[in-house]
Amino acid sequence: MNKKLWTLLALLLAFMLVLGACNNEGDDSPKDNEGTEQGSEDGEEDGEDGGEAVDTSQFPLTVENEGDAMDGGTLKVALVNDSPFQGIFSLVLYEDAYDADIMQFASNAIFATDGDFLLTDEGIASLEVDQDNNKATVKIREGVKWSDGEPLKVEDLMQPYLIIGHKDYTGVRYDADFQNIVGAVEYHDGKADTISGLKKVDETTLEISFKKLSPAIFSGGDGLWSSAEPSHILKDIPVAGLLESDAVRKNIVTLGAFKFDKIVPGESVQFVKNENYWKGAPKLDAVLVKTVPSTSISVALQTGEYHMTANTFSTDKYLEIKDFDNLTILGRKELYYQYIGFKLGKYDMEKSEVVMDPNAKMGDVKLRQAMGYAIDVEQVSEVYYNNLRERATSLIPPVFASFYDDTLEGYSYDVDKANALLDEAGYKDVDGDGLRENKDGKPLEIKFATMSGGDIAEDIASFYLQNWKDVGLNVTLATGRTIEFNSFYDKVQADDPEIDIFMAAWGTGTNPSPSGLYSKTAQYNFSRYTSEKLEELLAAIDSPDAFDPEFRAGKFREWQEYMSENAPIIPTQYRLELRPVNKAVKNYDIDYSSNFDWNEVSLISEDPAKSSK
Repeated sequence: MNKKLWTLLALLLAFMLVLGACNNEGDDSPKDNEGTEQGSEDGEEDGEDGGEAVDTSQFPLTVENEGDAMDGGTLKVALVNDSPFQGIFSLVLYEDAYDADIMQFASNAIFATDGDFLLTDEGIASLEVDQDNNKATVKIREGVKWSDGEPLKVEDLMQPYLIIGHKDYTGVRYDADFQNIVGAVEYHDGKADTISGLKKVDETTLEISFKKLSPAIFSGGDGLWSSAEPSHILKDIPVAGLLESDAVRKNIVTLGAFKFDKIVPGESVQFVKNENYWKGAPKLDAVLVKTVPSTSISVALQTGEYHMTANTFSTDKYLEIKDFDNLTILGRKELYYQYIGFKLGKYDMEKSEVVMDPNAKMGDVKLRQAMGYAIDVEQVSEVYYNNLRERATSLIPPVFASFYDDTLEGYSYDVDKANALLDEAGYKDVDGDGLRENKDGKPLEIKFATMSGGDIAEDIASFYLQNWKDVGLNVTLATGRTIEFNSFYDKVQADDPEIDIFMAAWGTGTNPSPSGLYSKTAQYNFSRYTSEKLEELLAAIDSPDAFDPEFRAGKFREWQEYMSENAPIIPTQYRLELRPVNKAVKNYDIDYSSNFDWNEVSLISEDPAKSSK
């Protein structure tokens, strides 16, 4: 192991002692999140430089497994999560990836996508676009039924729009894209009883009128909604009461391969086959999803407690499971990036828009850039993630090959550049204590929020705090400790004044358009940064001119360069998505270009195989 890595590990061990003293809850506190996963230091000495270099091409995308499939059976699935899941089972209301991971077995999605993440006609609904007249026509298949036997109808396609656009809607999806639908703003403001741009043509056809159209429509953008909601149940429930209603929390009706049977809040969900599934009843009888702590998942897979995980398996724990002979480990590049965000304002709920603070502590772009150059992301990827993560250079994941700008260098580790930027910006050590004061010569403390997630979250936080201290910045943990997943996002979204910067992650979904995360109206714009230039670039990406592929790709590049230069958000890592699957499973597939569906999965044995290693 080289000297640099020994130094890193020594720093981490020292800071673990400090953080342990600050955290009264100890290791029993609820933890986890995407981007700050639990891990250990297993395998540090497997490679000369401290981490085991892994050839990512070695991971397959499908499993078949030899043996005859049994009739029925229950698929046992682990939801790796150190916090209770929220249990918001509605695509218009859910807030985090854990609920989405559960809902994959009972999805209300109406469109299928291809390997380029474009909508196809192979799902429940097909799409026709009239570019000249800014209209789209959605037509649903005949004979499709909800899990309770009620026929799917056009009103079910309209129901999500009527929920999201309602004045009492408390979710985050009423954004610039949604407001692109003709009449959406008037409906939201109470000036109309319905959305005028939604027109029922017949029992299977919905016409939607937009203010403008762009290529984003073919990825489910421009305001097009890609799922249905059961209007025969939800239309009589006030929108203000939906979030806590039984229709969302307990008695959920779905279009998916499986239907909800029994829910133990925060702990488990039992699904049974949906006999009304439009593709035909599943081969399995049931799916049981149970929450499993990240500290226990490797042993649980080794001993055959589960057939697979519902969510991505932590790359930091790869070495723990790589030799288990009862598993096939699938892998693909993920629609994901981790990032450091800087709080630059607040979200005005009444105006539904971002309002920047001209006096924000993190308002100096050179300060933000310096903090990006100061952190050694490559070392974190090597030591903790077995090189199954890589330093991110853009806010567009490389999976979107047509739009990802591979010329961007991003913020590589460069202490000299960080120091120079801070000196130029006027952040200097006035009193000689090794820490820089602000431009007025007063003490500067920067509050950093990051999610808990076992040892690795605290270790990485400690390392970054030291990185920043090395360039003279006094960065401390907001609340004095890492923050539990749900509480973290509550604080970030509420613009908690104790948070100056934060580390989080996005699963981007299949639509590469950044408007839903970074526009002035997006509640997900957690940095609260906006500008005329940013709005101009976002509008261009999803403009009629963007039907020209070269124009759109060019605007994507301009946007990536603009965000990199202004650094309201600094991407830190991309990751490989790992899916360990037990040898008792047949016909499971994670290829983006495949037409995989849960009704195809079967079991060789209801009891998952155990590892002999």
